Amino acid sequence: MAIGTVNANATTLTTATATITTTLAQDDAPAEELGFHQELKKRFIEGGPGFMGIVLLCLILGLAIAIERIIFLNLSTTNTKKLTQNVEDALNSGGIEAAKEVCRNTKGPVASIFYQGLDRADEDIDAAEKAVVAYGGVQMGQLEKNVSWISLFIALAPMLGFMGTVIGMIKAFDKIEAAGDMQPSLVAGGIKVALLTTVFGLIVAIVLQIYYNYIIAKIDSIVNDMEDASITLMDLLVRHKK
Repeated sequence: MAIGTVNANATTLTTATATITTTLAQDDAPAEELGFHQELKKRFIEGGPGFMGIVLLCLILGLAIAIERIIFLNLSTTNTKKLTQNVEDALNSGGIEAAKEVCRNTKGPVASIFYQGLDRADEDIDAAEKAVVAYGGVQMGQLEKNVSWISLFIALAPMLGFMGTVIGMIKAFDKIEAAGDMQPSLVAGGIKVALLTTVFGLIVAIVLQIYYNYIIAKIDSIVNDMEDASITLMDLLVRHKK
């Protein structure tokens, strides 16, 4: 019996030693690095739901408006040279009504401006030119619709991040004041959370700024096409009346 008890104790000791060795080996193994998305999610959660949620809302709203504008601008893009040639051919073959029909069957602001100019071509060139200029301003307003909101979110996101940083720093100094001692461990967590709000605010501003610049460049391109097409239309109407 004594021998059996000794063997049982030896077996238990061996099992415990193996378990401890395995645990130490696992602790010594390097931790698996998180992927980009997991790391981003982790840092976002660490930043707190307050200001981080507002910054995320700025990103969602800004992206929604930017995507809507990009789709609208791409649908508004017209092959101006082809449209001008079609209108000129219609004017030579069927007159004003045939040219207006071509504009009705073509999408985009350039075709709409052509139609307004052709619709007043029976009066005189000055009336057609005034109609083209006035309707061009209307079309430009539609192209720039809601773009100012994107610029607002670009400015708002980093400002919210900075505000979160300032509030986090104030809380960190409140902890130092309450403890009466400057301990790094006491304020490190609060300072890290405060800086995370600034980082995410800047990330949102950078992403939206890229979309904003693309949208502005697209609008400028369409506006230039509208202006060139308006001049071309006036020349076509002058030649048609001769």
